[in-house]
Amino acid sequence: MVQEEIIKTVNGFLVQEFEVEESKISSEANLRETLDLDSLDYVDLVVVIESNFGFKVKGEDFLEIHTFQDFYNYCQTKVQEKATA
Repeated sequence: MVQEEIIKTVNGFLVQEFEVEESKISSEANLRETLDLDSLDYVDLVVVIESNFGFKVKGEDFLEIHTFQDFYNYCQTKVQEKATA
């Protein structure tokens, strides 16, 4: 899966599940602030990621994710790891 597909998929479920305006999503924007995430929202985000991409997410993975680009890169890395496993 190429990054453009990941970005389209991620942005699609963020708009739908978290009711964020797509115009507020940009690669350099802060993920947590833009989505106004609290701890329960992170649980929802994990469930949505796992159902869309089929890989397991650990809570500590989010420690290094600050921007949407970080999030896209994370998803792409996990998808590639899953494909080669």
